[in-house]
Amino acid sequence: MQAESILHAQAALGEGALWNPETAELYWVDIEGRALHIFDPATGHDRRYPVGKRIGTVVPRHGGRALVALQTGIHEIDLTTGLLTRLADPVTDQYLRFNDGKCDPAGRFWVGTFDLMLRPHAGTLYRFDPDGSTHAMLRRITNSNGIAWSLDRRTMYYIDTPTLAVQAFDYDNATGHIANPRVIIRIPEGSGGPDGMTIDAEGQLWVALWGAGRVHRYDPATGALLQVITVPAPFTSSCAFGGPGLETLFITTARGGLTPQQAAEFPLSGDVFAVRPGVAGVPACFFGEA
Repeated sequence: MQAESILHAQAALGEGALWNPETAELYWVDIEGRALHIFDPATGHDRRYPVGKRIGTVVPRHGGRALVALQTGIHEIDLTTGLLTRLADPVTDQYLRFNDGKCDPAGRFWVGTFDLMLRPHAGTLYRFDPDGSTHAMLRRITNSNGIAWSLDRRTMYYIDTPTLAVQAFDYDNATGHIANPRVIIRIPEGSGGPDGMTIDAEGQLWVALWGAGRVHRYDPATGALLQVITVPAPFTSSCAFGGPGLETLFITTARGGLTPQQAAEFPLSGDVFAVRPGVAGVPACFFGEA
């Protein structure tokens, strides 16, 4: 199946796709464009919130608010006024920025870092709790990316892109603790780098493959590749189920880093794409809500 462009965004680095089931809107970010976007597929209208710094991801809150992970820390944003309020800033290295992240089923915000100088193992995966505390959960990460939780809330899935793998961890929903890391999916060399990730209502994982123009569906129990979505943009970065019945897979992409030849060959790079793959997703978790 091939995804089609539904928003001619031409983002420098589109990322962080997430569907708000309460407002029926797609949240996404342009990291290098330094903006949060909220897209309404029903009207085609895309609202842009400039945030001034590189923005790694977004998660929803109730009451017209959201959390955004900026290079200057984790902030709450008022979606009526655009006002930012800093809540935490655990990152002290000026060359690190936040990258992908999501809320777990208990409403904690997990978000990791990426090194702008491309130093290996310089990053950390953090957990920011509703009580305002911040916890370093994994260290020596290189490019913290996709994260998801199993339907039974007993397993956390996680991607550090250069490992070319998806890891599983035993996950305690009551405490937020993780343990027993193991590789469950391996991406063959030359097949793109695993980037953003989401889970569907059947418990299968969807992984955006950066550099490959594809999103793959995998069985986390066996590691088997089940389905392939092609995207006419090589830098596929994140994916999220949304729309009526959560039956549409939305996919973000990037323009930044394309060669002139690639830009001519893939003019829709940087757009937001959509496809109906024949399976539904699960609702996103909100910050602070178990």
